[in-house]
Amino acid sequence: MTDTRSTQDQSGTLERARDTAADAARRTAQSIETNPLGIVVGGLAVGVLAGALLPRSQKEKELLAPVGKRLGDTARAAIDTAREQGRSELETRGFTKDAAQEQVKNLLGGLGKALSAGGAVAAKSATGKTGQDQGGQDQTSPA
Repeated sequence: MTDTRSTQDQSGTLERARDTAADAARRTAQSIETNPLGIVVGGLAVGVLAGALLPRSQKEKELLAPVGKRLGDTARAAIDTAREQGRSELETRGFTKDAAQEQVKNLLGGLGKALSAGGAVAAKSATGKTGQDQGGQDQTSPA
């Protein structure tokens, strides 16, 4: 009787495992149908992570080192060319370091004059002096 019960338990366990596997397959298929791009992105992320964690073989190092060096050299050359081209274009349009410094100096000088004039007007306004005496004549202009 124990053999029959154990066989029934094993068949029940096997049946549950099949049902669980079928349910997982069905849910996976539904996920792929509803969000295929997410599955692709997730797969790529897992691949990148696995690639980053696995050590490189000597053969990979031998094959990829020259490619990496060429890519780095090409990128540096492109950056240098873009920098020089940009600098040349700015100079052609009159945007030089000296011109920028002069513009900043002029801006700060104008700002200082505006603040000074605004402060003088505010001070006169606060003291009640409007630039005219009680006779209605302008005190700032010569007589």
